[in-house]
Amino acid sequence: MSEIPVGISACLLGAQVRHDGGHKHSRFCTGILAKHFSFKSVCPELEAGLGVPRPTIHLRQYDDGLRLTETKNGTDHTQRMRDWITGIMPELAHLRGYILMAKSPSCGMERIKVHNPEGNVIARDGRGLFADALIQAFPDMPVEEEGRLNDARLRENFIERVYAYDDWMTLRENGLTRGGLVDFHTRHKFQLLAHDEPTYRRLGPMIGDLKSAPLEDIADEYIREFMAAMSQKIKPGAHVNVMQHMMGFLRDALSDADRQMLMEQIEAYRREEVPLVVPMTLLRMAQRREPVDYLEKQQYLTPYPDELGLRNQV
Repeated sequence: MSEIPVGISACLLGAQVRHDGGHKHSRFCTGILAKHFSFKSVCPELEAGLGVPRPTIHLRQYDDGLRLTETKNGTDHTQRMRDWITGIMPELAHLRGYILMAKSPSCGMERIKVHNPEGNVIARDGRGLFADALIQAFPDMPVEEEGRLNDARLRENFIERVYAYDDWMTLRENGLTRGGLVDFHTRHKFQLLAHDEPTYRRLGPMIGDLKSAPLEDIADEYIREFMAAMSQKIKPGAHVNVMQHMMGFLRDALSDADRQMLMEQIEAYRREEVPLVVPMTLLRMAQRREPVDYLEKQQYLTPYPDELGLRNQV
């Protein structure tokens, strides 16, 4: 797999661009993800012209909307930031994901403090100006905060979504066709089933009737529902359901002893006694021994590079 273009807050790569001249270097991003992702480094506050070091800023709620202001004297930087955001957005359209710095009035994805005109906190559910514009401009793109990547399930979910979205973007860049859309859905069927069965059951008939509406309209609706489903964390029971379903395709590859071992390990995973990688490795070994064409296409078996070790922790 080639490197995937992913946006990232510059301070997470160790750049000294924070308001105090410091950084928030993420060793997970630079030491592990950088082997697979080609990072586009962005610092909205620096690139909007606020400088380093700079006064602390926060969000204030006025009658006409949120404003980005300095905490001490109320100097307003909202228009400067919005002008920069308008200019940068086209440069981000090719990205397959984005990792944001938490708690920032520009980059924070959630739980950002909002102040009243006097500077007092009135809410804690805001979103940074850049983060909000990014999510509105590219609603299907996987976006996550670096701190949340410390959670094994959130980390696995985000990276799985990045690789799925990369597959989609590659499809669109190569030219959307009915056959290409069908192939995409086929590759990701078991992933979709694991994440959200109701969406899996809705999208199947949609793909089965590609002449019911213009292809572009179907594709737009499809990817909206697909990426929304993929954002839901997979429950262990859903993984168990998919793995048992896959076993049905591998009858010829499994001896009675192999089948018994696999069933035992699937149940051990259900009881959280072993990580997902254990039964999945047995399934992949059976598939490799006697390949089944339909399973060979399934991204569920290898949704991202094994060396990331993500299924060792979920």
